Amino acid sequence: MPYNLDHPIHIDEYDPHWPVLFEQEKRLLEAELGRLLMAVEHVGSTSVPDLGAKPIIDILAGVSDLAGVSDYVAILKRLGYEDALINPALQRRLFCKGGYNKGSHHLHFVVYGSDPWLLPLQFRDYLRTHVDERIQYGELKLRLADKHLCDLDGYSEDKGAFIQTILSEDMGALK
Repeated sequence: MPYNLDHPIHIDEYDPHWPVLFEQEKRLLEAELGRLLMAVEHVGSTSVPDLGAKPIIDILAGVSDLAGVSDYVAILKRLGYEDALINPALQRRLFCKGGYNKGSHHLHFVVYGSDPWLLPLQFRDYLRTHVDERIQYGELKLRLADKHLCDLDGYSEDKGAFIQTILSEDMGALK
């Protein structure tokens, strides 16, 4: 069953202010969650210059153990984050500032060094350095937003083949 948003998926043109918003939030999170965090990275399409995106800043927060995040839920709530209560099989805790796919930030807690940590960084870095693929991905996202309208699962699933191809090619190049 698809996850339907209460609004159509919208892809904005790249905004050079997105990295600034990330840095501001990173400083806040480090000040409030310092001991929990091993590393904090800007990921997702807002982290890739010249790539259109849903205007939500995705933040990857590396931690040593996901169970430890529970001790910080009250602080996260005070900072405006809501626990998205996603499937534990996804190996992450997701907190959203302003609601899931409505607000300004998505904070993804993952185990530092794990695949859920490494793969988003690998994909981000690939798109930052491969212009043709970045353009293709941007065009794909626009087509899929028009195709799926409010169906976030369909939109995400249809992007998956492109992402897997990039990750497979990039991993092959690293060997």
